[in-house]
Amino acid sequence: MDTATGFDAKGKVEPRYLAFLEAVTSLRPRLHRYCARMTGSVLDGEDVVQEALFQAYRRLEIFDDARALAPWLFRIAHNCCIDFLRRRQVREDAEVKTVESEDGITTVEFARADLGPALEHLVLLLPPKERACVLLKDVFDYSLEEIADLVDSTVGGVKAALNRGRSKLAERAGDLKPSRAKSDDDKMLMQLYVERFNAHDWDGLRELISADARLDVADRFSGRFADAQYLTQYERIAIPWRVVIGEVDGESAIFVFHRTLDAWQVAHVVRLEMSDGRVREITDFWHCPWVLPAASTLDVAMP
Repeated sequence: MDTATGFDAKGKVEPRYLAFLEAVTSLRPRLHRYCARMTGSVLDGEDVVQEALFQAYRRLEIFDDARALAPWLFRIAHNCCIDFLRRRQVREDAEVKTVESEDGITTVEFARADLGPALEHLVLLLPPKERACVLLKDVFDYSLEEIADLVDSTVGGVKAALNRGRSKLAERAGDLKPSRAKSDDDKMLMQLYVERFNAHDWDGLRELISADARLDVADRFSGRFADAQYLTQYERIAIPWRVVIGEVDGESAIFVFHRTLDAWQVAHVVRLEMSDGRVREITDFWHCPWVLPAASTLDVAMP
């Protein structure tokens, strides 16, 4: 059996791989929501989900079929989130280094209805362990035992993390997450990118993109921009469309609007990574409709 594809010698898909694909179809929006809140960005969250699903698919050969897929996938996604936060160097003192006693912990009650999108977004203010425990318990309704397994802790440790996290959220319910503003040069480059994109000035657009730029059309393509037919796909869109600069979860991004029934509607979002006056990386979430609905904050004007 080819562990890279999930096909056996006769070209048939193994049952466990079929079960995996079915599970992913229903779980993906929830996995994305979790990763988005852990990373603080629906765009970063989607990148982490893709990495987690890739890892899970590669490990299916050794997966115990007697186990439930959902908790296993959430654990892999959680570990990918922690790895992401480590790489971003914002994970300081995230894990409690002292052993927490299960005795004497007063549970802070936190009404589930109070953990709406705005407050849910504030979990970014918490260290990753507290962040994960609050999300898994108060958003995804996992049991204490399940959370302990997912975050590699004990029930007592989870109770303590929940207590600290809920207390901090209750104290900081009015806080807002600061915008991750781009430099003036990057703003000018993004504006020029949008203007040339809307004008279908593809040659002018290519002048803004570095020769070795990366392109990631989420769930479809990942590789060199020069090797993709990316702009051709936009040229072929039959309905009117325009791109506009806005913000998603405090990050500047490009929103793609489609015009249907005499009204402009947001279709999806595109992220640009820029440096030295050139676009170095493009991530297009065209095929990920679950990304924008999971955002805590959207700020964009109609075309």
